[in-house]
Amino acid sequence: MQQQSDWTTLVPVTGEAVALDLRVAQFPSRTLGLMLDLLIQLILLFVVIWLTGEILQGADDALGAGISLVSIVLVLVGWPALLETLTRGRSLGKIATGQRVVRSDGGPVRFRHSFVRALFMLVDFWITFGAAGLITSLASKQGQRIGDHFAGTVVIRERVPAAARPLQLAYVMPAGLEQWASSLDLARLPDVAALQARQLLARSATLAPEVRAAMGQQLAAEFASYVSPPPPPGTHPEAFLAAVLTERMRRSSAATYRARSEGVRLPASSAPPSAGAAPAVTSPTAALAPPPGSPARPSTPPVGDGPFAPPF
Repeated sequence: MQQQSDWTTLVPVTGEAVALDLRVAQFPSRTLGLMLDLLIQLILLFVVIWLTGEILQGADDALGAGISLVSIVLVLVGWPALLETLTRGRSLGKIATGQRVVRSDGGPVRFRHSFVRALFMLVDFWITFGAAGLITSLASKQGQRIGDHFAGTVVIRERVPAAARPLQLAYVMPAGLEQWASSLDLARLPDVAALQARQLLARSATLAPEVRAAMGQQLAAEFASYVSPPPPPGTHPEAFLAAVLTERMRRSSAATYRARSEGVRLPASSAPPSAGAAPAVTSPTAALAPPPGSPARPSTPPVGDGPFAPPF
């Protein structure tokens, strides 16, 4: 068996869109974070209006009104959109309450997501005095307000008690696929597909055999359309998925360490886990173990006629 240092740990990394479970922020904490953000916005709004009035004393009324309107829009829309983009989904209120905005698939938000959220904040709160945001948040299972629905985002908890954190699995490259995996072209593999595969491998032991088999075949076929060259004939679908994910994470970790050695600063979410804080690790073959009560499967993937072997 390989040593732990040879394993590639697949951990929830926001920048990689690999969060296994989105722990939705609860209504009280979201409300507290929102109140802090609104307080900061009101202070900024007061300062901007005061400065604008001082600077434009004696100016044309139409010019003054136009500049004041632009300043207000920048504070109410531009400021939160820019801040959430630069902090990868965290406003000052969310930082204080341990929350983050992510895409519905677990990926990081971009400027367009933050801009849509900030724009619809005018409807969620300012125009309707909070009624629209309150009603839509309470009616949504994930606590999404109107802006979240249109932006495709959700607010999650970042600070989760250790006992409630999802188990992080370590996988070993399936035997015989090392050389093939090193030659893979992974540039076209989307984050969403990688997230789905990680979820399958992490939860495979809890799935019914027929569901697990169908999902493995479906995801393997999807992966095959994005990566090249194709896997060796007879490769088990889950072995194929594990090999691709392990190689993807290996390259990401290598790029991160290379950037660090060159003095390039990286976001905290893209950094691999430190050696001093190793996550909980299961057996390296845990992701490929059959569910309890299902027929035993050989240690090496069976060989079939097509590119993927039958799952069981």
